[in-house]
Amino acid sequence: MSRKKAKRNHRAREQEVISATKEANAGVQAFTFGEAEPIDRASLFEYATVWRNSRWYEPPINMLALAGMVRASPHHASAIYLKRNQLLASFVPTKYLSRTEFGAFALDFLIFQNAYFEKLPSLAGTLLSLKHIPAVYTRRGLVDGQFWFDPMLGNGLPFEFQTEVVQLRGADPLQEIYGVPEYMAAVNAALLNQSATLFRRRYYDNGSHAGFILYVSDPAQSPGDIDAMREALRKSKGPGNFRNLFMYSPNGKKDGVQLIPISEVAARDDFAAIKNTSRDDLLAAHRVPPQLLGIIPNNTGGFGDVEKARSAFNALEIEPLQVAMTAINDQLGVEAVQFKPLAALQPS
Repeated sequence: MSRKKAKRNHRAREQEVISATKEANAGVQAFTFGEAEPIDRASLFEYATVWRNSRWYEPPINMLALAGMVRASPHHASAIYLKRNQLLASFVPTKYLSRTEFGAFALDFLIFQNAYFEKLPSLAGTLLSLKHIPAVYTRRGLVDGQFWFDPMLGNGLPFEFQTEVVQLRGADPLQEIYGVPEYMAAVNAALLNQSATLFRRRYYDNGSHAGFILYVSDPAQSPGDIDAMREALRKSKGPGNFRNLFMYSPNGKKDGVQLIPISEVAARDDFAAIKNTSRDDLLAAHRVPPQLLGIIPNNTGGFGDVEKARSAFNALEIEPLQVAMTAINDQLGVEAVQFKPLAALQPS
């Protein structure tokens, strides 16, 4: 009996030591949550040459990503379409080129700094008309004058153009095969603008985010009450999550149940400042006056005379684009791309 009693006492002391250890370790714990945000250290411009396969040269920048960038920010898209509309309004249709084909050609050049025409010949072998080719799927071949069309971007059967194709490209200091958009320096601003909008949308639409801490220290609350409270809070998540909860605690204390908000950081995320700063970066990259994009000024003085801003914009941006686009006439051998003076577009 004495040995059994000694074993029981020894086990009791072990349980006391374990319990004391758990109580000593049951302090405040801190932890991190959320996925680590990677930082892309690679630059889009860090290439020594344009990669090529056995048939064509690959563009130095993902063309499909550039096409999707147009929808990333309203200011980015609005600046591009404003230039396209000004070019289209001053364009003079010819027997070789319609207004519809030129509009698609101009939009490609503004987005990708690459635009293509397919020369459709007549029965006599002369130029009959020009057909726009989507730049996102067009590739320049390894042989001079050779072009390929890859509509599935490597997942289908590309084909080589049997007719002559002409290319209008912007300048790039690192290669002479494809053009690179001038707004590349503002890509991060467009993506930041998009991320800020998506974050704010998730904040309002996603009811499962931790918006507060419900701190219950009232000993009057039983485990059943806590479970009922947890179930009520769980049902309040999702669409329509901003609901009122009723709680009855007859013997509760004043501070027995506390609601500690922790999501003010989401409300103070400088949403407006991020949107305005990224907008300014985009306008600087596109060189577009803000009043031409319908932006509301924050000051009482406004942005100034809109007609003077449009005249300066046409002289500094649209006219150089017209000159760049008429350069394709040298490749065609005819005056297919023509513009009327921008002064004719000014209101009387």
